Amino acid sequence: MKQIAKLKYLHMAPRKVRLIADTLKGLPISEAEAQLLTRSQRVAGPLLKLLRSAIANAKNNAKLDSNKLFVESIRVDQGPMLKRILPRAQGRTTPIQKKMSHITVVLEEAAAPTTPRFTIAPPPKKEKKTKKSAVKKPALREKKEEITKKPEKAGFFKRLFRRKSV
Repeated sequence: MKQIAKLKYLHMAPRKVRLIADTLKGLPISEAEAQLLTRSQRVAGPLLKLLRSAIANAKNNAKLDSNKLFVESIRVDQGPMLKRILPRAQGRTTPIQKKMSHITVVLEEAAAPTTPRFTIAPPPKKEKKTKKSAVKKPALREKKEEITKKPEKAGFFKRLFRRKSV
C-alpha cells in the first residue's frame, strides 16, 4: 500500500532539491533517513522532516510496518516564482526569480522486511539545570565589600612626589 506525503511552497530551487532527492529513491527508510542526517546541504532539513512525516502517516493511518517501508519515488516539481528586480548601473535592472518547490514522497511496503544497516539514536536529553540558590550572591557581595574597605596607607614615596602641589 502506498503512502504519500507532500511538501508545497518550499523556498528552494527545484534543481537544488533534486540533487539530494534523487539519491533517496529506492532506499529503505532507515537508510534514507541516515543519508539526510549526514548531509550538510540546506535542503536536507526539510526533506528529512517530510520523510519523517510520511513515515508517521504510514504507521498511524495505514498501520504499516516501518521495517518494510522504502522510498518508492520522490518527485520535485517547480512551484510559483516570486519575481523581483535588482537595481543595476545607469538606471537598469536585472530580474531575479525566487523559485519554490513542491515535493512529493511516495512510500511503499516491501514484501520482506529489510534489516536496517543503521540505528539512528535519538539525541541525548539534556538535564534541566536547577537555578542556583540566591544565598551565594550575597556572600560574594560581602567579600567584595571587605576587599574594598581596606584602608590604604599612603607611602613615603607618594607623600613626597604628588602630581599636584598641596
